[in-house]
Amino acid sequence: MLWQLLAVLLLVWSVYRWRNRRKYALGNKLTRKTISLPLIGQAYMFLGTDEDRFNQFEAIGRESYEMGGIISQWQGHLLYLMVTEPEIIEVILKTCLEKDDLMRMFRVLLGNGSIFAPVSIWRPRRKILAPTFSQKNLNSFVDVFARQSKVMSDQLHIATQKGPVSMWKYISTYTMDSVCETTLGINMNSQLEPELPFLQAFENCCRIDAKRICQPWLYNDTINKIFCRSAFDSYDRSKKLIWKFMDKIITSKWALLKKEISESNSKKPKDSWKTFLELLIESSADYGNLELREETLVIVLAGTDTSAVGSGFTTLLLAKYPEVQEKVYEELQEVFGDSDRPVTHEDLPRLKYLDAVIRESLRLYPPVPLITRKIERDVALPNGVTLVEGCSVLVSIWSVHRNPRYWGDDAEEFRPERFLDTTLKHPAAFMPFSYGPRSCLGYLYAMMSMKTAMATLVRRYRIRPGDGQTGKERIRVKFGIMLKPVNEFIVKLEPRTKGEK
Repeated sequence: MLWQLLAVLLLVWSVYRWRNRRKYALGNKLTRKTISLPLIGQAYMFLGTDEDRFNQFEAIGRESYEMGGIISQWQGHLLYLMVTEPEIIEVILKTCLEKDDLMRMFRVLLGNGSIFAPVSIWRPRRKILAPTFSQKNLNSFVDVFARQSKVMSDQLHIATQKGPVSMWKYISTYTMDSVCETTLGINMNSQLEPELPFLQAFENCCRIDAKRICQPWLYNDTINKIFCRSAFDSYDRSKKLIWKFMDKIITSKWALLKKEISESNSKKPKDSWKTFLELLIESSADYGNLELREETLVIVLAGTDTSAVGSGFTTLLLAKYPEVQEKVYEELQEVFGDSDRPVTHEDLPRLKYLDAVIRESLRLYPPVPLITRKIERDVALPNGVTLVEGCSVLVSIWSVHRNPRYWGDDAEEFRPERFLDTTLKHPAAFMPFSYGPRSCLGYLYAMMSMKTAMATLVRRYRIRPGDGQTGKERIRVKFGIMLKPVNEFIVKLEPRTKGEK
């Protein structure tokens, strides 16, 4: 009986290998130096801590350089191709628009929100979303960024009395409050109440997904539910809390807008601004509560973490490079002088050096270090390799941004001036918010939020390395849905004296 069972399994495996022979041939052609084991492939490499996992991704990226910018990685029976060459990336991201099946786990929370939606849903929704990110609308949000960054600055003043601070709590609640006000029209006050259930539920979902994404044996929802019941139940509770919160706000906003429409004298003043939710309701007559929840939830969750991570790493780098920080401060003095006035949208284009600093921070520490694509038909690449149907692609933004071929021998160094004195050698060489048709619509929103926050912060504080840090150490990072440092963005803040030079 045992031999018969083994014979059947061998037959099934042989048929599977035969049907996927082109995929295995491609994987062998671009094979890594590390051993691929039966059933789990090279997934065993990601069985350490979050820091260990990221170090492995970084190693694969470096190895990819040696292979011409593309290399194979087996996650169980799934073939992933790590890509770090912009010329190859441009072809893939412009022709392969479907996200990898791996992204299905994020749809449990976000549904068919545009970031993870299938192409058939994403395409028409993007046409509706795009106009809401117009420069005019974004300019109207800067007053919100300025007001919320003032709250952050005041909260930090209280915290600095006790020594070094972890900036993550303050920056992430700043972005949460800003995004919720500009998206939903509500003030969450999470900066004053950081233990809010909504914020904790969101962080819990991200933490569980980040762990699962490195464990291919848990990709199947049924298996995940059986063997990780505790995590599954915790995720489900958090998801329901988030959905209930969002549905309540959307229902309330719908009712308010219907009331405004029915009352002839209730039109908003011409100079008043509208939230993303209001703009979506007005521009998408056939959207129901489900579609509105999916799209606003994507904006809230993506907008909160990307801006927070970008600002957090910029803060660490300013602490690490005081000469750069002083140049930023000098520019702020030229624009604001000794005034305590809030940042306005007219100020932001004048902050060119701060803009370069943030871009250089995003280059070295992109908030989303990896993005995926599903190969649904054969794709011929510029290097002569043909991607075959059934494999998937991992675009390592982290590695692209550190590729010496495009960034020079100082690619690993923090040098903001590169964004002032040089032009990109390839448009896909810098892609902190992705590239191609499915690139992030919120790129300018995030930049304006980060510039406002950093301008407010540096005008009031001098940023120093945290205790036990000299500023010379390498910033250690860990794997997650978003890139995070191991030290949780710990710095020292020293209040500046008015008029100091």
